[in-house]
Amino acid sequence: MAPSRLLLLASQLLLLLGFSQPYFLTNCSLSHGSSPVWAVAVDCGGRQLLSVPADLPPGTTSLFFSYNRLQAVSRLDFRSMRRLRRLVLSYNRIARVEQGSFLHQGALETLDLSYNLLCNLTENMFQGLSNLTRLDLSSNQIRVLHPIVFRLLTSVHTVLLESNLLRRVEDVQPLLLLPNIHSLKLASNLFTSFQSSDLPLTQSSALETLDLSSCRLLESFGITTPVFPCLRCLDLSMSGVQSGLRWDVTNRTFLRSVSQLSFNEPLLPLDNVLHVLQSLDSLAEVQLNYVEDWIRGGLLDTLCLIPTLRTLVLVYNHLGRSTLGLARCSQLSILDLSWTYLRTLPEGSVRSMKRLKVLRLQTNFLTEVPKDVGRLVSLRTLDLNDNLISELRCGDFGDAAGLTDLDLGTNRIAKLDGCAFQNLTRLRTLDLSHNLLWTYGGTFRTGLQSLERLDLSRGFLFILHNGDFQGLRSLRYLDVSSDHIGRVQQKAFGGLKDLETLTVSIPLDYECNFRGLRRLRNLTVYLSTDRGQTRPPRASPQALYELRSLKTFTVVCRGFHFGIPLEPPEELLQTMPGLEAFAAINAFTSAPRPDTFRYLPRLQNLTLGKTDLSDLEPELFHFVPDLQTLDLSETSLRSLDFLSGADLFRLRSLSLRDNRLVTVNHTVLRSLPALVQLDLTGNPFACDCSNAAFIEWAKTNNQTQVVNAHEYGCAFPPSRHGARLMDFDTQSCFLDLGLVCFASSGALVVLTLLASFVHHFLRWQMLYAYRLFLAFLYDRRRKRAGPERYDAFVSYNVHDEDWVYRHLLPELEGRQGWRLCLHHRDFQPGRPILENITDAIYSSRKTLCVVSRRYLQSEWCSREVQMASFRLFDEQKDVLVLLFLEDIPSRYLSPYHRMRRLVKRRTYLSWTQAASHPGLFWDNVRRALETGDGPGQDAALLTGVPDPRQGPE
Repeated sequence: MAPSRLLLLASQLLLLLGFSQPYFLTNCSLSHGSSPVWAVAVDCGGRQLLSVPADLPPGTTSLFFSYNRLQAVSRLDFRSMRRLRRLVLSYNRIARVEQGSFLHQGALETLDLSYNLLCNLTENMFQGLSNLTRLDLSSNQIRVLHPIVFRLLTSVHTVLLESNLLRRVEDVQPLLLLPNIHSLKLASNLFTSFQSSDLPLTQSSALETLDLSSCRLLESFGITTPVFPCLRCLDLSMSGVQSGLRWDVTNRTFLRSVSQLSFNEPLLPLDNVLHVLQSLDSLAEVQLNYVEDWIRGGLLDTLCLIPTLRTLVLVYNHLGRSTLGLARCSQLSILDLSWTYLRTLPEGSVRSMKRLKVLRLQTNFLTEVPKDVGRLVSLRTLDLNDNLISELRCGDFGDAAGLTDLDLGTNRIAKLDGCAFQNLTRLRTLDLSHNLLWTYGGTFRTGLQSLERLDLSRGFLFILHNGDFQGLRSLRYLDVSSDHIGRVQQKAFGGLKDLETLTVSIPLDYECNFRGLRRLRNLTVYLSTDRGQTRPPRASPQALYELRSLKTFTVVCRGFHFGIPLEPPEELLQTMPGLEAFAAINAFTSAPRPDTFRYLPRLQNLTLGKTDLSDLEPELFHFVPDLQTLDLSETSLRSLDFLSGADLFRLRSLSLRDNRLVTVNHTVLRSLPALVQLDLTGNPFACDCSNAAFIEWAKTNNQTQVVNAHEYGCAFPPSRHGARLMDFDTQSCFLDLGLVCFASSGALVVLTLLASFVHHFLRWQMLYAYRLFLAFLYDRRRKRAGPERYDAFVSYNVHDEDWVYRHLLPELEGRQGWRLCLHHRDFQPGRPILENITDAIYSSRKTLCVVSRRYLQSEWCSREVQMASFRLFDEQKDVLVLLFLEDIPSRYLSPYHRMRRLVKRRTYLSWTQAASHPGLFWDNVRRALETGDGPGQDAALLTGVPDPRQGPE
């Protein structure tokens, strides 16, 4: 497998491990850097947080936690962030760091604990920081350093302990012994002495930079042992007591490597400073700020005698009209006289500096280019920015033909003469921005053949003429943007065949074109018009011909406009097939046509701002399959429906700031599978259930970071105005009223259908079941009440009543003496029929059914049989006696399934077969009534079995 594929797989694995939790951060914002995995920055600054949020991504590589109220660092605060490389905890109230708090931060390279309340550094405070390179502990209240607190910081090269309360130089000894220590800053501490004899070092230190500035109690500085053989930079600015700083360097070789010395605003007498300078043999750079008294006392005379001196920085000194002896510093290569209140540089001040390469005169009161400049043959960089120069003369740069960088920005230059830069054949960078230029005077038509970068922005030029820049054959960057350009002629940029970046302001109805700019990669056009313009633009697509190499195109329209300057706009973009980034700010009057970007298949970044896109259609994005960044801020969008069907499968960043989005349909965002950053800042959200799904999605999705979601405010309803969108309680919203109504109505429909079915087909069965239940309860009550009142309940049809009265009653009640229950005689008047039937069956030992064809057709007789059957099968009691008055064939019994089932399973008595022997029939009835309740006690009772071919089976 190729190494690149292995790296890709490793990156994806790290991504899965590091970002498996949601991206939504309650009090922080997250951004991705250019690197795929290791550049994930989280910003929690300025939130007034009292603790480190628990929802920070474990894959965080940079955490900014400044300007909060954190009081202590806990072992659990950063335990999960094992890939953290930069941690900034400045400007908090941290007074304590628990032991082992950074035990899992083995990848940390920068730790900033400045501007806190730390008082002492404990033994294992920095345990685990084996890769730390920069440690900032400045501006605390540190008094005590544990002797071995720094022992594990083997990779650290810079330690800042400025503005603390350290008093003993011995405390910093462990730092000096670190193998890779390069820079140690101890400014603004309480040292009274810094003596190498107080540092019992067993070996030489690798320290290169030592800062002891602003130590106002420092009385002496002494290096009497060779402990700093590598020391190059020493800063003693604003250090020393009022009586002076005692300098004790007995052997110049002890500081033989010191090449840079800073004495800014010192509190030392001049004699002490001169003694210091005489003790250093290899000085190459000296910085002396706020020392005009020393300069007047002859300091420069001594400095200029140092043969190794190459850089002299005298900024923030009030030199006025005099440089007081600079002419002797002929060996200088760099001279910085910025912010020195110079009104003129006296002739001869720098003329002798034949090696001078860099001269900085920024922010002074110079009204002309100093005469000495034209005589500095070796000069390469000249900075005259922010002065009062109003005119450039032909001989200003005289013999300075080697000049490569010239900054004349922010002056008062109104015009240029053609000879102004005629000798600067090697000039590569020229800045004339923020001047009063209204004419170039042919300056750029000839000469300056090496110029690569030209900044003419913020001038007062009204017309760009044909050929104004034709002599700049090597130019790669040109900025002629201005609020005052009124006309750009067609061939204004002719001859700039190597130009790569162009920023220009042109009127909306411009006539120029960019023919010939075949290498142009970045074009920014500021279109301007006035409100009185009444005619549409008249430019044609030919104005942008031959821009096939263009990668970035930005159009910004200022003021009233008729739309993008070329109509239709797709003709403008047709000339840029390789375009990768397009931005149009206030350039469209409405949403672009769906085929606007049909000629831009490589477009990756698209910005449409300050335009009404309320009628935007998804088809607009069908021609840009590689789009990765889309910015539609300030475009009056009211919904995200345009994303549905937009085919933006590779889109990674979407910005919809300052629109009119009230609700966000998060399901639309699912059409963007690669989206990792979404910015909806400044929209008037509704804090109600319409956004509930989006809120939950923003909090739980593990791919897309909703930028600053915790700061989104509520605009609706008025009662929640000013509240936070993410604070809205969504739990009550997920009770779907529509679903509840659907389920309720569905259940009602089903219940209605079931009730109709039961009423039509099973109403008697249901009523019977109800009565059975009552019978069950009644039977239980009967068991408690005592034995049955009747020997038998006679169930018969009213049409068979004559037989019952003529034959059954006289025999069973009259001759045999049984107590019978008959409905016409023994039922209680006024009670429901079923209650009387139930009471009669459960008050009798037996139920005697007189079966005939009419009996089978009677509903009430059927209920009586059912109730007796329940007692038979449920209680396992032999309570049924069947007397058939007629022979009933099986085909007539088939519709009466319950009776047919009983006939198949039980014996019965037939009156028709016993007609010739009635005595035997009634004797069998007696025997049946005498039979006990056991289920098998009637097995021997077999009377009158009908012929199966004609009677019941």
